[in-house]
Amino acid sequence: MSTTMTAAVRADADGYILRTATAHDVDGARAVMLDTVYRDLRSGYVPRWHADIIDPEASYLRPERCTLLVAERDGEIVATGAVRDRGPQAPPNPQWVADRFPSGSTAQLCRIYVTPEHRRHGLARRLVRELCDFVARAGGYEAVYLHTDPSVPGAEPFWRSLAREVCDERTLPGRGQSVVHFELPMPAAG
Repeated sequence: MSTTMTAAVRADADGYILRTATAHDVDGARAVMLDTVYRDLRSGYVPRWHADIIDPEASYLRPERCTLLVAERDGEIVATGAVRDRGPQAPPNPQWVADRFPSGSTAQLCRIYVTPEHRRHGLARRLVRELCDFVARAGGYEAVYLHTDPSVPGAEPFWRSLAREVCDERTLPGRGQSVVHFELPMPAAG
């Protein structure tokens, strides 16, 4: 991981520290992610969708244009957020969505998860801001993409407050995966 691409440590008055994850944070970050896929997404661990959760170091800490941020409070990881350098794949996503957000030139925001007892403190919004700053510093990206499961309480309104809808699969014949695809404004470099 390039040291020029790491986010600065940010300690807020509310006691949260937002920073780039290190190898020492992998277990705590993985716990937040797995708890979320079981509790909120109700899918459980599905290898083809969640392989990055098992090995966040290979997925986010080693690649130059990827990152994993964590929010910590009292020594515990309570939130995660990541950028990966690949767009959505088809299938399972609609082909036109995959074509619009190709891997390599698309920064995909993912794994933006906050444990229930730490929600409503602005952590997700702070993570998104820092991740977008990372995208601008990394360079070479032409789009910022994400998708969300609208059945997760609060997820859809949160993303609608920050991003523009590209495709709501609930409106497609057969409802696709019932996820909503979004694009965030491309952050300015510098």
